[in-house]
Amino acid sequence: MKTIDELLAEGVAGQRVFVRADLNVPLDGTTITDDGRIRAVQPTVARLAEAGARVIVASHLGRPKGAPDPAFSLAPAVARLGELLGADVAFAADTVGESAKAVVAALADGQVAVLENLRFNPGETSKDDAERGAFADRLAELADLYVGDGFGAVHRKHASVYDLPARLPHAAGYLIATEVGVLKKLTDDVKRPYAVVLGGAKVSDKLAVIDHLLEKADRILVGGGMVFTFLKAQGHETGSSLLQEDQIPAVQEYLRRADERGVEFVLPVDVLVAAEFPDLGTKAPAHPTTVAADAIPAGQMGLDIGPETGRLYASKLADAETVFWNGPMGVFEHPDYAEGTKAVAQALVDSPGFSVVGGGDSAAAVRILGFDEKAFGHISTGGGASLEYLEGKTLPGLAALED
Repeated sequence: MKTIDELLAEGVAGQRVFVRADLNVPLDGTTITDDGRIRAVQPTVARLAEAGARVIVASHLGRPKGAPDPAFSLAPAVARLGELLGADVAFAADTVGESAKAVVAALADGQVAVLENLRFNPGETSKDDAERGAFADRLAELADLYVGDGFGAVHRKHASVYDLPARLPHAAGYLIATEVGVLKKLTDDVKRPYAVVLGGAKVSDKLAVIDHLLEKADRILVGGGMVFTFLKAQGHETGSSLLQEDQIPAVQEYLRRADERGVEFVLPVDVLVAAEFPDLGTKAPAHPTTVAADAIPAGQMGLDIGPETGRLYASKLADAETVFWNGPMGVFEHPDYAEGTKAVAQALVDSPGFSVVGGGDSAAAVRILGFDEKAFGHISTGGGASLEYLEGKTLPGLAALED
């Protein structure tokens, strides 16, 4: 895989460099609530601009249905990127239309432009190779070189991620190089004990990675909405908690395999419950109750791990040499259900080992809850991409960058 430094050594001044970034930031209206992904790609964009390239940044945001939708415009991300670069950033109102062509044609050496949301064009995400390829052809007309730096999208076989690199000389940006290097520490020559913390809503989203980690990890700690399927698989009542009954047989098999292989599976001993899901808009007091994990009352739903579980999980992470965490422990967006996620984050901060926060909601949580990003070994920009890498899958966006 060619690096951006190798590309820079060859000279990029005056060249139109297409940077596939991941500016898929969470928005509250037009306000960015977590700019981590924009900050993550800024070094690549800045270095190319400093070297005199004419930088064309492109990304998706959200899930528009293949047509322009103002709710998913990249305009807020463009403004924030300009602030981080300390320079004006031009913004094209389309992806490959007249606005994109005019904005790119107007770029001078060292200037940066951003195209509108790639997913406003149906060719970006099409499963039809010809349609996707046709869109990639039109994107290729805008540029001379390609730099892949949108790690959060490399698990997608999309036009700008998979097809476009085949049409232009290409290299990996700083972010992708960093992410791949970190993930190799979780798969090759891992320092032990190796602990994995998995949370989030659905156990079905994590089944493949659990399957793979049973061959790698020493301990697997489970929280979030997915934990109630594990508790049900052990025969416990879960009240009205989130539950995927169809996944119970698979979970029981994983618990059996973990026991057989000597992998420690750690589940909550207590949980916070309430009769209804909290109001995340006003964050009105929720008044939860702490109950034993094996004694959740009927009509009550689990919304966070309890304080005793927080202490238990911290003790299981204290001596870990390697920790991977993906998924919050509860509804951290509400202050009454944030303590479990805080406890895990603090345990990673206190751990002497190498800690990786695996993107998505976990990355947002550590920032929203006020933790210093530098206190963690690495905060990934790609939750889904990280998980698929750990599953041992070939990621299309990475494969496309290999020579």
